[in-house]
Amino acid sequence: MSKMNPELFNPLNSKMEEKDFAGLTDDELKTEAKKLKSRTILNAFIIGFMIGIIVWSILKSTLGLLTLIPLYFIYKLANNSKNDKALKEVLKERGLK
Repeated sequence: MSKMNPELFNPLNSKMEEKDFAGLTDDELKTEAKKLKSRTILNAFIIGFMIGIIVWSILKSTLGLLTLIPLYFIYKLANNSKNDKALKEVLKERGLK
């Protein structure tokens, strides 16, 4: 049984350190780009789900924690893109996809 990478499925991981992408080889950068793509899709799905919870909460007139908690998670997901921008810049500099 293969083990899944928990970092890939934990978009709220606060321990994500900034990597030095300039020191990676082209193959390692391509691997990181694949992880970035799947992480981006997963984040978009989670954000959409959370927005759905907020809309449902507003329509049911139940403002409170059910509205505030998804807003916090959306904020954390949106601010997790610092490494993503650095990776995109290095990929663009090297002419990789």
